[in-house]
Amino acid sequence: MDGHYNLRLYVAGQTPKSLVAIANLKNLCETHLAGRHSVEIIDLIRQPHLASMDHIFALPTLVRRLPEPLKRIIGDLSRTERVLRGLDIEARCPS
Repeated sequence: MDGHYNLRLYVAGQTPKSLVAIANLKNLCETHLAGRHSVEIIDLIRQPHLASMDHIFALPTLVRRLPEPLKRIIGDLSRTERVLRGLDIEARCPS
């Protein structure tokens, strides 16, 4: 799928920082990737063995699996412009 983003967010339970990261990712996807993304949220409290899959060493971490190359953003994703730059996503003005 051309222009499709496959994102995976690693969190640690329902901590305030995890909840903020989830909300920020949802907002970012709705605003900048509408119809062009899939998101998987992985709770490492429930599935700790999955941390090694994407070499996760800090939480929360967002991993862009597609398009390649793989990219990682660590933190609660509150700095939208920085996240967009880090993931190579063009900013779109909200309608």
